[in-house]
Amino acid sequence: MRIVVVGDVLLDADVEGAATRLSPDGPVPVVDAAETTYRAGGAGLVARMLARDGRDVLLVTALSDDDASSRLREALDGIRVVAGPSGAPTPVKTRIRAGGQSVVRVDEGCAPGPLPVPTPDMLEALGTADAIIVADYGRGLAAAPALRDALAPLVHRIPVVWDPHPAGPDPVDGVAAATPNLPEALRMAGLAKGGTGEAALAAAELRSRWNSHAVVVTLGAEGAMIQKEGDLPQAIPAPAMGAADTCGAGDRFAASLAVGLASGRSLTASVEDAVGQAAAFLAAGGVASLRRDAAPVQLRGPGVDAMRVAAQTREAGGTVVATGGCFDLLHAGHARTLAAARKLGDCLIVCLNSDASVRRLKGEERPIMNQEDRAELLLALECVDAVLVFDESTPETALERLRPDIWVKGGDYTADQLPEARLLQSWGGQTVTVPYYPARSTTGLAAALEKVG
Repeated sequence: MRIVVVGDVLLDADVEGAATRLSPDGPVPVVDAAETTYRAGGAGLVARMLARDGRDVLLVTALSDDDASSRLREALDGIRVVAGPSGAPTPVKTRIRAGGQSVVRVDEGCAPGPLPVPTPDMLEALGTADAIIVADYGRGLAAAPALRDALAPLVHRIPVVWDPHPAGPDPVDGVAAATPNLPEALRMAGLAKGGTGEAALAAAELRSRWNSHAVVVTLGAEGAMIQKEGDLPQAIPAPAMGAADTCGAGDRFAASLAVGLASGRSLTASVEDAVGQAAAFLAAGGVASLRRDAAPVQLRGPGVDAMRVAAQTREAGGTVVATGGCFDLLHAGHARTLAAARKLGDCLIVCLNSDASVRRLKGEERPIMNQEDRAELLLALECVDAVLVFDESTPETALERLRPDIWVKGGDYTADQLPEARLLQSWGGQTVTVPYYPARSTTGLAAALEKVG
């Protein structure tokens, strides 16, 4: 799955220090700067988040050639970038913090510049996407006619999430979701300042004006408000948490929403997940957490993390066992295979096909149960230690991340039907089969259930 992020990039500078006294020149704190770090902001931050999640991400943007641009390119290291000239200085936003709390922000090079002109390479890159995020930061790229013309047919084929800016243009007609925050939504809808009660009014006005499939107004600690055509507004609550610095929360939300929609999940389910991930991002420290090593990927299920389970098992000198499949309608054959696999090592991790993956493999009528329910049932089995959901049609990418010592499949498979066996060998792992139990299958069980109504 490739996510293409389109939009304006900024250079964010974080000056960290301590404030223990007031200036003699006036009642303002003196910050003793200890460290200055630079990171990509705007669309660059969205791309960095997705790359940190292990996603295949491509950033389409406009870059300057000044000194700040050099630092910005360094901050984008490791991310594939297709860029044209911006024709304007690189915007730099410097946040001065003391004790983790922002004291002041200084902006440079943020005056309006000429409209960027997308290059042919930039426009061609859009066609490689499975989903697109337009991260508009009001610098003009989202208003470029050639870019909008290239996006117009794509909204009918893939999910396009548009994160608008008050200084930017309206989204292209037909986007899957536009995601203004509440102050932006109120301003763009022409409403007076208000609280979450006005979010639904603003969302309805903007959805109609923009002709988008949905408008999702993010409400900070209150969650989000969804407005789809012909539906009542739907409130999605956020987990209770506090955060001193909410920088990056909207970018985290848009990134997670696009991944959910690209995976074939419903808008509501994708928004719920995005709200949760935005809250978790802030709870982990927000943008400051991006300077730390990426945490193991949090997986479906109540707090179970497959990567951490695997790491802890290895640290204890144990053997990591994995198996995979759709597990659509769990039956006795599944339970016996899983129990047998668990006996081969010290933990069992199930690589589970996502809903989108199952549909590609088995048709539009499958899965019978969604991936959240399938993961929950698997985790209820004593022999299953963790579940790793993957979007691809085959488990190779998931296995590359997990690197189990043993990969287990049912005995109805032959060696030539398991191309992942060679992958396991590349890190010294092995593939084994366990007994197959005929006459026990999801298809047979589904047919039997259909007969009894």
